[in-house]
Amino acid sequence: MPAWLVTAGYVAGVIAAIDAIMTARTAQGAIAWSVSLVAIPFVALPAYLVFGRSKFDGTIVAYEQRKHEIDTLVATIRGNLQPWRVSAEEPGAYRAVQMFSRMDLLTGNQVDLLVNGPATFDSILAGIAQAKDYALVQFYMFHDDGLGRRMQQALIERARAGVRVYMLYDEVGSSGLSKAYLAELRAAGVEVSSFKPTQGAGNRFQLNFRNHRKMVVVDGVTGWIGGHNVGDEYVGLDPVMTPWRDTHVRIVGPAVLQLQAVILGDWYWATRKIPELNWTPEAATGSDQQVMIVPSAPSHKHETASLLFVTALNSARERFWVSAPYFVPDEAVLVALRLAALRGVDVRVITTGKGDSLPVFLAAFYYIHQLRDLGIRFYAYKPGFLHEKVMLVDDNVSAVGTANFDNRSFRLNFEVTALIADREFAARMKAMFEDDFAHAEPIDSAQFDRKPFWWRLGVNASRLASPVL
Repeated sequence: MPAWLVTAGYVAGVIAAIDAIMTARTAQGAIAWSVSLVAIPFVALPAYLVFGRSKFDGTIVAYEQRKHEIDTLVATIRGNLQPWRVSAEEPGAYRAVQMFSRMDLLTGNQVDLLVNGPATFDSILAGIAQAKDYALVQFYMFHDDGLGRRMQQALIERARAGVRVYMLYDEVGSSGLSKAYLAELRAAGVEVSSFKPTQGAGNRFQLNFRNHRKMVVVDGVTGWIGGHNVGDEYVGLDPVMTPWRDTHVRIVGPAVLQLQAVILGDWYWATRKIPELNWTPEAATGSDQQVMIVPSAPSHKHETASLLFVTALNSARERFWVSAPYFVPDEAVLVALRLAALRGVDVRVITTGKGDSLPVFLAAFYYIHQLRDLGIRFYAYKPGFLHEKVMLVDDNVSAVGTANFDNRSFRLNFEVTALIADREFAARMKAMFEDDFAHAEPIDSAQFDRKPFWWRLGVNASRLASPVL
């Protein structure tokens, strides 16, 4: 290798090491990156360019391009939603979430719990069929299979009927989506775009960020959010993972406009377009449930997803139940789990008994072992793959969304969660959890030390990758 190329490599390694020292999220990360970048730059530098970023860049530039329009729209939305805003006298936990999410808890909503794929997609597809003005459809993953074709044809039918249809997908999650599938949509008049995380000259290596959100909004009146993607496995047709266990919610009311704003933000990043949408809230008939939509993203100042879980744990007095298909918590969440258990809170975590990623599946056991002897109850769901992202706090607060209980969702993914403050809905969530517990087996962490050495080595090795799992 020519001497000038070797020299250039080491110089680039030193420059990247300085960047790591200045920007790494933790001291341990700064040390690991800087040492490896100086010592083995030809190996470490490509890895750092892809995995070293902790913040998603380019959103400020995108905002500045149409700053006046965006500011005017945000002011309009906030003004329109003001009559449904819950009083600021609510408990401090809500104020904290309002501060880091920039969303308000809103009254006047109706939330329907949709358990598993058939109920979810029957509801979504029926809602799309009723769209009169527009439909916004965003999923992390679209497959060109039976369910994917049903969704495609539903969007095509509405577009041909004169309804404006917008479809957004993640490049990695939908990497297997065929060009023919997309071409059929575009030919029918559907506006389709991938999320495009690498837009901008300085963002070419933003390959480690994912838009993991799953959202649908019809006419600014009805919205859906939850854990399902568009693929046959989500309706129980995967021969290995079936029965697939997942949860979505259907929302009618002012909170739908918050969900719509999240989709619009992602659409604007991807396309630099701001379509005209309905921003006049409509209260649900015969229901007054309180809802807040909490977006989280690596472009935000605060790590909103992690803060949401910490806030929920710290505010719990009787119960904290969470479904965590990927249980890889960070240090802040681990501390909050310990404190909740020590306060006497009934902490239960149900995870999948059948993993779809071996490193993530193994890493979970390391953290379960770390939390032993605290009274926290862990369960492994046995019938099939458990993928839902739901949470229950005491008897009045529930959450359904897209964020997993792991570092990738905490700080690398674009996620969104519906926070529902309603006792009647919480009772339905409690019944759903209890049914899941009935189909699960308790995990005894005391058995871990008796496992074979190779298993314990795999568990500890897998947790080393926890920052990107």
